[in-house]
Parts: sequence; C-alpha cells; structure tokens
Amino acid sequence: GTDMKKLLAMFLSLGLVLSGCSSNPKHLPVVSVAQLVSHPSLNLIRDNFKKEMKKKGYEDGKNIIFHYADASGQVANLNSIINQFEDQQSDVIVAIATPTAQMAARAAKETPVVFSAVSDPVGAQLVRDIKHPGGNITGTSDEVQVDQILELAKEITPDMKTVGFLYNASETNSVSNLQKAKAYCKAHGLNLIEGTGKDITELTTSASVLTQKVDVILAPNDNTVASAMQSLSKTCIEAGIPFYVGADSMVKDGGLATVGIDYAQLGKETADMVVDILHGKKAGDIPVKVYKKDLYIYVNKKTLHALGLTLPESIQNNKKLQLMGED
Repeated sequence: GTDMKKLLAMFLSLGLVLSGCSSNPKHLPVVSVAQLVSHPSLNLIRDNFKKEMKKKGYEDGKNIIFHYADASGQVANLNSIINQFEDQQSDVIVAIATPTAQMAARAAKETPVVFSAVSDPVGAQLVRDIKHPGGNITGTSDEVQVDQILELAKEITPDMKTVGFLYNASETNSVSNLQKAKAYCKAHGLNLIEGTGKDITELTTSASVLTQKVDVILAPNDNTVASAMQSLSKTCIEAGIPFYVGADSMVKDGGLATVGIDYAQLGKETADMVVDILHGKKAGDIPVKVYKKDLYIYVNKKTLHALGLTLPESIQNNKKLQLMGED
C-alpha cells in the first residue's frame, strides 16, 4: 500500500511540475489584473486596458500572458487573488480600485504594481508623493473634484441649501471626499447630512431617509454606491431629489450629473505604464497620473427630464458637456 502511495505522490508532484511549466513554456511576461467588483467604471478601465495592450501589439498567449480576477466585492477575496498572482510569477500586477491597490501593495516588494482609479493614493498610503512615488508602485488617480461637482450642482439646482452625502464609511477614498464636501459646504453656507451603508440594502435605506431631509444628494466614486446605482437613482428620482455622483458611469446608471474624467482614459494610461515597466522602467520613477483639468460634464437626460429640470445655458453651451441616457 505505501509503495502505491509513494508512486502516487511522485506522479502528483510530477503532474504539478509539468502543469507549472506548460502554462508558460516560453517564459512570456505575465501581467495580472485584479478588480474589486464588476461595475461600469471599473469594467471600462479593464476593457480599455485590454484594448490598448492589444493596440501596442501584446497578444495573450503569443508574447504575453494575462490573468484577470474579480473579487466580487469581497475584500477578503482580494487577499487570495494577490497570493495567486504572486504564485503565477506576475511581472506586473494591475490593481483596479483603492481596496485592490491596498491589498496588492504588499506584493510590491517583489512585483511592480500599477493601480488604477485610486482617488487619494497618498491618503491610502500607497505612495509617499504623487510626482515621485518612490516604492515599486504607481498608477492613475480618479481623484474626485468635489468642489467642481458641487459648483455644477449650484448651477443646475441653485436653490439647494442642504446636501446629503451618501457613501460607504469603510472606503478610505469616500471618507477623504466627505472631508472635501464638508469644507465646501462650510465655505458656501450649505448644510451637509451624511448617509452611510455597507451594501445595497443599507444604502437604499439611507438614501430614502436622506431624501426626506435634503435638497440634493452627492455620492463620490464609492465602489459600493456605484454597484447600487440602479436602485439608488430610482429612489432619488421617485423622491424628486437630484443625485450628483462621482463618476461618468454612475451618471449613465441614472445619476443626474458629475464633472469628471472619462474612465476609458484610465485604462489607456494604465496600459502605457505597464508597457513602460515591461520595458525596464521602475514603477517608483513613474509619476502618478491625476486628472484635474479638461474634465467633462456628464448629464443624464432621462433623469433630468424625470426631475423636471432644465440645464442652464452656460452648461448647455459647454463644449465639454456629454449627455447620457436615452429620453
């Protein structure tokens, strides 16, 4: 019996060795991409990253190996995904969204990490300095221009006095955006009321409560809110409350408006950084890309009409206006 077991063990270990080799016989560079959850902003980044890598001549299985993983919104899954990426001897790890980047950062000792869509890379303790990241990590920031969104809100809904801020308190980027919103409201004589939730159910309840007390609701590019947009935008429209959001995809999903970047840009920029690193550039020498100028104004026409609002001329005539949502 024991001989059989030994033989079996030997076969198994051989099998492992063989399968280990056969997955990357040519020792192609390996790029592994993790995202926290599947929602339109993050998928836009991933899909445009894929597109741009292909444009640059990188073909999966031919001259590169890509791994893609999605943590289905569970931060605990990110841990095993990053472990797996390390086992697969990734040459670069791409981490989409702040919690993913924070989990991937521990692999950065060995493996260069490029994060995407991290609102506050310094606050999230990923880099010491935006222009000189220094470690083995860099990426793109989708820092939310809270002031610009609230300025837009003042133009579209000039009578607003009380702003509801809807977010998941365990997302660091949302907390830093809350501080910005508080500062803006204080400086402009507005009241701010917070509403929080850890999941769709809690957020929808919070949104319902807020609609009774506020003139408008603002949500940053919070991953939990973004995943719940269908339900949340419905709640706001039914209550007649304008819902301003932190990302273009959240407008597409029924939010009223935002000022922000085109998330497809983040995907392209991420690919550029990955290619630079594959060509030998150090991640820590590549400045983090932050978008502050040339932002677009995104407005959902369907939501605008449902709320019975019209855009002021100044916005209608803005070259950067992008209308979303069918009538």
